[in-house]
Amino acid sequence: MKILLTAINAKYIHSNPAVYSLWAYAREFREHTAVVEYTVNHRTEFLLQELYKQKPDVLVFSCYLWNLPQVRLLIQELKKLRPDLPVWAGGPEVSYQCEEFLQENPGADGIMRGEGEETFRQLCEHYVNQLPLEQVRGIVYRDERGELHSAPDQEPVSMDALPFWYEELWEEPAGPEWKTFAHRILYYETSRGCPFRCSYCLSSLDKTLRLKSLSRVYRELSFFLERKVPQVKLVDRTFNCNPDHALAVWKFLKDHDNGVTNFHFEIAGDLLEEEAIVLLESMRPGLVQLEIGVQSANPQTLAEVRRKTDLARLEKTVERLRRGGSQHQHLDLIAGLPYEGYDSFCESFDKVYRMRPQQLQLGFLKVLKGSYLYENRRAYGLLYRDDPPYEVLSTRWLSYEELLQLKKAEEMLEVYYNSGQFALTMQVLELAYQSPFRMFWELGEYYERKGLFYLNHSRIRRCEILLDFITEAGLGRQELYEELLTFDLYYRENMKSRPAWAPDLSRVRDRIKAVQKRGKQQHIEPFFHDFTGLLEGRQQGYPRRNEEYGFYLFSYEERDPLTGQARVVYLKEL
Repeated sequence: MKILLTAINAKYIHSNPAVYSLWAYAREFREHTAVVEYTVNHRTEFLLQELYKQKPDVLVFSCYLWNLPQVRLLIQELKKLRPDLPVWAGGPEVSYQCEEFLQENPGADGIMRGEGEETFRQLCEHYVNQLPLEQVRGIVYRDERGELHSAPDQEPVSMDALPFWYEELWEEPAGPEWKTFAHRILYYETSRGCPFRCSYCLSSLDKTLRLKSLSRVYRELSFFLERKVPQVKLVDRTFNCNPDHALAVWKFLKDHDNGVTNFHFEIAGDLLEEEAIVLLESMRPGLVQLEIGVQSANPQTLAEVRRKTDLARLEKTVERLRRGGSQHQHLDLIAGLPYEGYDSFCESFDKVYRMRPQQLQLGFLKVLKGSYLYENRRAYGLLYRDDPPYEVLSTRWLSYEELLQLKKAEEMLEVYYNSGQFALTMQVLELAYQSPFRMFWELGEYYERKGLFYLNHSRIRRCEILLDFITEAGLGRQELYEELLTFDLYYRENMKSRPAWAPDLSRVRDRIKAVQKRGKQQHIEPFFHDFTGLLEGRQQGYPRRNEEYGFYLFSYEERDPLTGQARVVYLKEL
């Protein structure tokens, strides 16, 4: 008997903690279970061949927004080849409207609903030890006559009863090889459930917060720390919804910091208390990064989606942590929420952008089946795509035409801000605009007008496009922007070839060679403008132009742990 757990991930760098947790929990059936992982970038034909060659006796798919179309097709084609193969599905994308999924996909035999560890163990017992299927809880299944049956919900499993499957894989020779995780993000959870009721989120349906004991958390975090893994991403829905639990974990990480590992947390910024803020400020830069879901700065919108947020407190906390310089901050906005029209969203964008996070994600509402927004979609006039990820098309407050305008700005935000490749240039460019959103939108308009969207552009080409845009917009200060872009290029990497607009170095090359240390990953570049204020975050207006060159030394062996930028030292003269 071979029961095959199958994951199709969004990217190679991702892994699927769900299938490994199920595999580890069903310990007594270890000889009968196996895990395979693929990505959505694999052709469906390849996936079909590989799954067929695995020769499973039972096939189980882990279903998410990004892989459901492929899973549907694979179920359909595999059933043609192996009509008697039992095929099951689980995961958030099929746990709601289970009967509808089974009716639309006749090749699927059943669904594991909700959390799957104990349900999968019982399903293994059914196939290996002939436990009657009607005794398995937490499933919806098709009987021999094709009729659908829904079993009672499975009781939640204690967090401390869940196995630490990374350790299982490390020690289990019959399991998947640990080396498959060498270059991938490792995911970890210390809790399940969420006490909040955000109407766009499926986590709001499980209001019971269950915490793993701190002794277990400490032991498991030590596993990552001892092996110096690069990054661990915690998937707790709002990590600091229990402040004492969050504070204890952060204290442990600070006390046991290995100088390498980074831990990513999703938090509610306005819930951070003074003790937690002081602790975070005292950490090694790069030990912790924070993802904060702001979603909107419109109070009516936040109230309607049942997300209670103290925006003033959030803004102060984000600013304080930013000035502390210890955490990479990632702030999120969602376009398409109730009562958020085009103008309102632009205001939300400007407000959050001015908080200066390292990354600002402009996302578009996903109308998830089972969520409160989905249940009230008609009242909100929500139109959305029928296929995953069910992205919003329009609402009562936001037209499709307006949404397309937001997408232009979102594309430019990713290229020119979130990439971190134009850090100084964008700080100065925004001085020419009253609205940061307007700046990104106009840049998007330029891209569209020139047919530049959907093309692959090098970094140099992105710079050239930005210079052309500045010229066409009549913003002036051409020499300043050329120097800023040159600075940003070398800020990120030691360019092998100089950009075409950069000045000739012949009259200062000898002086540079005399100062620059041989064998070191360094670069020295002359500039007329003084960028020190920009680098230190205290520049109020345009940088001052000097009569003579000043020099900046870029050291690539000493990078900023939050941004990856080179360490920069100003040399007034050589």
